[in-house]
Amino acid sequence: MPINPNQKPSSPKPDDSRSARPANPMSQPNSADRPPAVAQHNQPPKHTENPWTEALKTIGLSLVLALGIRHFVAEARYIPSESMVPTLEVNDRLIVEKISYLFNPPQRYDIIVFIPPEAAGQACLGLASPGGRIKDAFIKRVIGLPGEEIAVRNGQVFVNGQPLQENYISAPPNYQWGPQVIDDNSYLVLGDNRNNSCDGHFWGPVPRENIIGRAVFRFWPPGRVGGISPQTP
Repeated sequence: MPINPNQKPSSPKPDDSRSARPANPMSQPNSADRPPAVAQHNQPPKHTENPWTEALKTIGLSLVLALGIRHFVAEARYIPSESMVPTLEVNDRLIVEKISYLFNPPQRYDIIVFIPPEAAGQACLGLASPGGRIKDAFIKRVIGLPGEEIAVRNGQVFVNGQPLQENYISAPPNYQWGPQVIDDNSYLVLGDNRNNSCDGHFWGPVPRENIIGRAVFRFWPPGRVGGISPQTP
């Protein structure tokens, strides 16, 4: 179809599909343009727990975790006597770990915490037997292992007839002991302060089941913080 140059082009009609809003911003869309109303359902009110109950639950959980860790993993202990001088001093605070002895037996030179046998009650505190057991745990150093023959003579410990090298004791022992073969599943323990320690040379070996754990770290006093080396003070 030929185009008449004198004919004015007709104005295009506006595309209503592009109009997303009313022309008059103050005008409101009619009911046909409104989205369908969403039915409002009554929501049950959220239950808010009493803050005291929340606090008690938190404290209870913390206590359970703390007791579990103390019983199975590690616990803090303090030194009440001079029996382990110079390695450990009175009022030293230690961490005693309980995991390693679940997989490996105690080793010579380990510093262990244990429940003393009944014989220790009579030897150390004069408690009458039977039932004269000391309730507090002891801490000493493992010297004799199961099946070994241990003797103390002339200021020296001998293991199967061979002198034991010890660089941690306060002074050589001034007593004689043994020779004695250590029972299976038992350990001879002695204090590093040999002449001021109620230990295995008074009441014999410690059964394996009495051992609580191994001292591994000193966290008090500040000037002595650090790991506890098995063979050096």
